[in-house]
Amino acid sequence: MNSDPHQKVQIGHLKRDAYLYVRQSTLRQVFENTESTKRQYALRQRAIALGWPEDRIIVIDNDLGQSGASSADREGFQRLVAEVGVGHAGIVLGLEVSRLARNSTDWHRLLEICAITDTLILDEDGVYDPAHFNDRLLLGLKGTMSEAELHVLRARLQGGILSKARRGELEMRPPVGLVYNAEGAITLDPDQQVQHCLRWLFTTFRRTGSAMATARIARQEGLAFPRRCGKGVHKGKLLWTGLDHSQVLRILHNPRYAGAFVYGRTHMRKTVDGSSHMQRMAQDQWDTLIPNAHAGYITWEEYEWNQRRLHESAQAIGSDRRRGPPREGPALLQGLVVCGRCGGRMTVRYHSRKEHLCPEYVCQHEGIEHAEPICQRVCGVGIDQAIGELLIEAVNPMALEVTLAVQHELQARMEEADRLRHKQVERAQYEADLAQRRYMRVDPDNRLVADSLEADWNQRLRSLAEAHEEYGRRHEQDRRILTDEQRATILALATDFPRLWRDPRTPDRERKRMIRLLLEDVTLNRDHQITLQIRFKGGAHKTLNLPLPMSSWQKIVTPAEVVAQIDELLNHHTHLQIASILNERGIVSGAGKRFNPHMIARLQRSYGLKSRYDRLREAGLLTLHEMADALHLSPTHVKIWNRHGLIRGHAYSDKNECLYEPLGSNPPRKSMGVKFSRRLAD
Repeated sequence: MNSDPHQKVQIGHLKRDAYLYVRQSTLRQVFENTESTKRQYALRQRAIALGWPEDRIIVIDNDLGQSGASSADREGFQRLVAEVGVGHAGIVLGLEVSRLARNSTDWHRLLEICAITDTLILDEDGVYDPAHFNDRLLLGLKGTMSEAELHVLRARLQGGILSKARRGELEMRPPVGLVYNAEGAITLDPDQQVQHCLRWLFTTFRRTGSAMATARIARQEGLAFPRRCGKGVHKGKLLWTGLDHSQVLRILHNPRYAGAFVYGRTHMRKTVDGSSHMQRMAQDQWDTLIPNAHAGYITWEEYEWNQRRLHESAQAIGSDRRRGPPREGPALLQGLVVCGRCGGRMTVRYHSRKEHLCPEYVCQHEGIEHAEPICQRVCGVGIDQAIGELLIEAVNPMALEVTLAVQHELQARMEEADRLRHKQVERAQYEADLAQRRYMRVDPDNRLVADSLEADWNQRLRSLAEAHEEYGRRHEQDRRILTDEQRATILALATDFPRLWRDPRTPDRERKRMIRLLLEDVTLNRDHQITLQIRFKGGAHKTLNLPLPMSSWQKIVTPAEVVAQIDELLNHHTHLQIASILNERGIVSGAGKRFNPHMIARLQRSYGLKSRYDRLREAGLLTLHEMADALHLSPTHVKIWNRHGLIRGHAYSDKNECLYEPLGSNPPRKSMGVKFSRRLAD
């Protein structure tokens, strides 16, 4: 079939270019397996023997050091496929199929394009025409064998790795803080500063329950944390930098710090475009997990508790997130409230009222998922107040014990931070001494080396001075805070815990942390009243019944006793007079405002109070026109007589509109030339 390759090479093939593809899988093979590279370049002579001139032979060798498992990152192979596709190639030369591709998809795609464009393929065994069935069948078989060979090699290597990993004997680069000793066993890093830093991190996270809070405290304390450089010029060296959030998460998620040997925490997955991405596997899908395989900084139980705490705090978990860390909002039961109707977790909403945030607990998850009305919503102001009073009642007998525990924790926390800062000073001192010894051992006449070592020594001395200064400043600051402010706060906690709880300067986050130390959860149910089922840590239960919260309009309703006073004052006073009397008595409306005539009139209408006009009419008083008819006077003269006291009128409005008392048996009489004082009958 391939005994005479010249029969397959036609004039049309020779009019086009010959493309020689050269590839080695790794850079190490490029430098060490030079014979294979020479054999690939020697295929140019085969092309010349078939009739191609030397200047028409194009060598594509920019994929040297690239694996043939995929064409995603092989620019040379992509260029070759493009040239074949546009019909520029008469023949493609490769030492063997594995040089061109070790992936059936890439190989068969190349064969298909070559068959369409009538392009030949040459390897060490002969020349093939992909348009012929027999040649294409043979090329396909070679491609399958090449891919199978790669699979066998990979399976053999992976099998050895898995076998060693299942026994816990596979050597992997340990995380910072763990090293291999002379016997090949994992031990704690002999550097005491590294050990102190890691123990401080786990202790701080156990106290705060938040990776972000741990990183923030480290930054506030000015603590440096170790990193083991994995690549580059500083590969394997220990670098000291600031602690960031991602590093805290990597340490907390790493089971090696719990003394466990693990393998298979991540798997590489292929994507549609041929690239790979790393996928983290769940713990039950790890290939190997051997607890207590070597020394660690924490126990396996503490590691699992850390994972649960991080899982609960993760915002991206969605519906699986049961509760989060205490936040800054005023809702004291954030993350602890359970709906008494459906059993789901209730979320928190905030409303702004009079420039203050008022919490509201809402059960809305199912309503959002199924486009239904929310299950229930309860105003949180009264609930938080009741929980606060309950907390004061529960904590007050144990105030002294809590005080001692808090004092001990604060003292231990500052001493641990002080020890870590002192370790930084010791390391700076060691590096300065080492630079000094290097400078002392150098030949003084070798000025190029001596000047460099002297500059390094001076730099280490400056770093040492800065470390001493920072340590002294932090030490003095911690001592001053502990002896002045914190001791006064601790004393106040022991003597007057309710005042501390109600102090507006106490952050809401701290109140929430106090509540979480005592309460497991609170179940809310709103019916004709609000029922709180409170579950304490340890299993104790308590039930509270609270009245329904008042709506906004109910909160500004004028009290009933004020309405009663207005009703009484309407017997003898107008609206303006009533408002003045109430203001003199210091009485305010339901909204806390001073009274005015319009407010009195509105209250009279709202509560159906009888007006002063109706009250006077029921008492038999006459209107202006009725009095004018009785006295045979004009209305104007009736007003004049009222001003001079001849008749008696009672104002029923703030415009001095009056009703008049009925005339007696001896009414005043109208007489020309007689003074008003003598008009009344004797």
